[in-house]
Amino acid sequence: MSKARFQRVTIKLSGEALQGDAGYGIDPAILDTIAEEIKAVVTLGVETAVVIGGGNIFRGVRASAKGMDRASADYMGMMATVMNAIALQDGLERMGVDTRVLSAIEMKEVAEPYIRRRATRHLEKGRVVIFAAGTGNPFFTTDTAAALRAMEVGSQVLLKATRVDGVYDKDPEKHSDAVRFDRLDYLQVLSRSLHVMDSTAISLCKENNLPIVVFDMLASGNIERVVCGQTLGTLVAPEAYKWPRG
Repeated sequence: MSKARFQRVTIKLSGEALQGDAGYGIDPAILDTIAEEIKAVVTLGVETAVVIGGGNIFRGVRASAKGMDRASADYMGMMATVMNAIALQDGLERMGVDTRVLSAIEMKEVAEPYIRRRATRHLEKGRVVIFAAGTGNPFFTTDTAAALRAMEVGSQVLLKATRVDGVYDKDPEKHSDAVRFDRLDYLQVLSRSLHVMDSTAISLCKENNLPIVVFDMLASGNIERVVCGQTLGTLVAPEAYKWPRG
């Protein structure tokens, strides 16, 4: 593997990534695998931030659709992300990776409060920073939180780790004729309603020219490959953006 092409990155993980085949909760084996992938990136000297969802435990949108107050449901979803963040922190620290969990909702017994300068300082010291509790506000997804935090701490790229190997014109798990895109710009994603991230997150990235890479996190070594400049999955970026190839 060649040297890293980025100094600082933010990785967006879905909560579902942690559940494995069980369909809910946290699979310890999957957790350790993800921790190993992140450790490999940190070993390259890359300052690494992580935003993790909570869908493996509780999804606010789904609960809201069944009659629960949306704000209350979203706050419960934020609590789920804190549980996942603590689990990932434990997995990383068992592998010798110094880690800090910063929560947008204050719970000082288990996580530090989110303060942008503190987060940046942790990254400068080589610690993995896990952002929990989304933005701290209901009606915003963890995709939006990932875009926001990536820009706040000055990440050079947002890595969206998914179960498929990029962005398709339709769901590849349901349609065998789905076509994968190698590259898109933000307006193409928005106008075609492609399932990359929610529209608020895409708009934030567009306004700040933050590139997004959507790739398969289940393939061993993929996060490291992307950080080292290999072209994987789908790149969402301005037309003028040039990928720093390894």
